[in-house]
Amino acid sequence: MLEEYSRVYAKIDLDAIHDNVENMHKALPEGTKMLAVVKTDGYGFGAVPIAKMLQNEKYIWGFATATAEEAFELRDAGIKNPILVLGYTFPYAYDRMLREDIRPSVFRYDMLSQLSERVLRYRAQGGDKNFHVHIAVDCGMSRIGIRPGSDGENLVKQALMTEGIEVEGIFTHFARADEADLTNAHECYRSFEAFVNKLEKDNNFTFPIKHCANSASIIDMPDTHMDMVRCGVTMYGMWPSDEVSRDKIRIKPAMSIYSHISYIKDIPENTPVSYGGTFVSDKKMRIATIPVGYGDGYPRSLSGGRGFVLIHGQKAEILGRVCMDQFMVDISHITNAKEGDEVILLGEFKGEYDENHKAKITIEELGDLSGRFNYEFTCDLNHRVPRLYFSKGKMITQ
Repeated sequence: MLEEYSRVYAKIDLDAIHDNVENMHKALPEGTKMLAVVKTDGYGFGAVPIAKMLQNEKYIWGFATATAEEAFELRDAGIKNPILVLGYTFPYAYDRMLREDIRPSVFRYDMLSQLSERVLRYRAQGGDKNFHVHIAVDCGMSRIGIRPGSDGENLVKQALMTEGIEVEGIFTHFARADEADLTNAHECYRSFEAFVNKLEKDNNFTFPIKHCANSASIIDMPDTHMDMVRCGVTMYGMWPSDEVSRDKIRIKPAMSIYSHISYIKDIPENTPVSYGGTFVSDKKMRIATIPVGYGDGYPRSLSGGRGFVLIHGQKAEILGRVCMDQFMVDISHITNAKEGDEVILLGEFKGEYDENHKAKITIEELGDLSGRFNYEFTCDLNHRVPRLYFSKGKMITQ
């Protein structure tokens, strides 16, 4: 069944993702909604299969993307839940966003006028929809969003008065919620909360959905959960950082990556390996070629013995530079290795092993070794690495 994926594939455990979401939901106050963040193709895990799995969960309000195109992909796949685009959306996307009830994040005056224009044009053509928008607030990220203060207040007032605009939500994003010292994150929350309270009082208006908690603050800042939380990285079985508590919510890794040995060769002493000859053997060695490279998104920064794979549960270090499509590893000590054997690039070895074997390679470990963080690694795996989805131990088709 998996023969056609012998070169490389990523195994996605949908049950693990579902359990991770369930465990986060159990930590929330009753009635708090969840917004499942599936931007960057679900952090590299696959936005559509994950959205299909979660779309009927009663506590899932909807899905968040970074771009309009990501939202369109969900709609094309039949996802009916609300979709919020967390980043800036350009005017070319507004007509389709209106037709398909995709929520933009608003923080510029020209967005308000342009969105309103599209609604009026749509009405002239017989349509009857408004734009549901979420106001983005900058409380310390300095990325997008209005700042608390008079300028921000004026934009919100304008949004509330603009024809065709329905203000559905308001949100901010913590820049430092994944640190052990949460002083900055709590200051951000207090600033956001005070700003929202003033807006509601001054405008005699209640925002239907107020949200600010990301994965880290779902875990460590329960006072910030508000009406809705945004579950992102922990949904995929990855920790936001090493400083986030790991004893409050249980999460499971949801991705493993496999390849197979394509070639084995014996080389004598003083033999260079890979581009530039940066590695030269100091003795006779047995090496294996793995048909994966940075063209798949496997980091070139794992070159030079920094990275390794598992073969028969044993650690095989990378020799020389990772190439675009292949890399070589030392298997001199793995006497039973042969061409066609499975290679674990990420995940756990399930066979028998002893104290001389390494049972698994975690995503956090790969991130550290490659100079990336864990979910940067998964986001960078491209379409050359097929994602295969499993539930209850069986591969399912999408």
